[in-house]
Amino acid sequence: MDPSEAVKILRQQGVRPPKTLTLAITGACNLRCRHCWVGAGESSSAPHVPELALRRLLAEFAALGGEGVRFTGGEPLCHPGWQGLMQFARELGFERVALQTNAMLLGDGEVAALRGLDFPGLSLEISLDGATAPSHDLVRGEGAFAGALAGIGRLARGGLARRIALFFTEMRHNLEEIPELLALAEGLGVGSVATGALVRCGRAAEGAALAPAGTEQYLRLLERYEKEPRFRELYRKRGKVAALEWLTESSPRPECCTFVENPYLTPAGTLYPCVLCHADRFAVSGVFERGLADAFAAGAPLWATLLRISRSRAELAQCQDCPGRLACAGGCMGRAWGSCGDLQAADDRCELRRAIHGLAIQKS
Repeated sequence: MDPSEAVKILRQQGVRPPKTLTLAITGACNLRCRHCWVGAGESSSAPHVPELALRRLLAEFAALGGEGVRFTGGEPLCHPGWQGLMQFARELGFERVALQTNAMLLGDGEVAALRGLDFPGLSLEISLDGATAPSHDLVRGEGAFAGALAGIGRLARGGLARRIALFFTEMRHNLEEIPELLALAEGLGVGSVATGALVRCGRAAEGAALAPAGTEQYLRLLERYEKEPRFRELYRKRGKVAALEWLTESSPRPECCTFVENPYLTPAGTLYPCVLCHADRFAVSGVFERGLADAFAAGAPLWATLLRISRSRAELAQCQDCPGRLACAGGCMGRAWGSCGDLQAADDRCELRRAIHGLAIQKS
């Protein structure tokens, strides 16, 4: 199918065309993290996607008007063609090229390759689930923290610290380390730190080793933010934590979820409309065989239905008396699906959002 025709079909269905594609190039991984959504690194995980197929797909996405691509896995550095794929993405003219990695496989050669690729739109998204080894290694395995810091150090020595975006998963055992993580990031010279709350899906649904942080923990974090000037300084310089952002979020949400702008393609060739929304009945399979333009055209009517569901979420019964209803609009549909398999369920952070928006009203 002609890419322009696929974009036309998306628009006719009221769905925005894709902007940034998260592309899983392999199911292989050197770790077996306890919170992995996709179960990477197992014997049953998807193998490396052939590099030729990935290059063809990247060219198709560029023709569709895509603006950015994020390489993920598994661990993308396990794929023997990852360097060539990133270089090809840059040659296609993507404004943003990101690499999601645990940083443990970044040797001098890998850093040199990234240095040769360096441009303002390059982002190196590194997972760091704690400011200390015990916190990070509880999630990712013994030695993972030391390995990640070693990789970050090599990037910094290669002049790439400003391209690093640390990503931290908020959990019960590590939430209160966020100020220390920001201080660590300051010392390393990295560009930014973003966090996201644990979702009880994938491996995180299998046991009790990891748990979401409690509302009372978040409230203590907010209190610490108010009382500690250094925490505020570091946060304003490079941090993004949803709970802290919600404290000042009051204006009505201008639109519902724009999920199709950020689709996710698995190494098995299944296209989901969002990185977070893995509802199979709204997915398109066989993408490597059918082509990306055809896949988006096939997905358009499915995603139009999903868009209507998203728009209706602000009318959920549990939202009607919430002080943050207009700003939240029902919360994240993908998180609702991931945590309980119901697109019309409450966002799993509903209690927390209520508490924070109530606190904001008290302060105003």
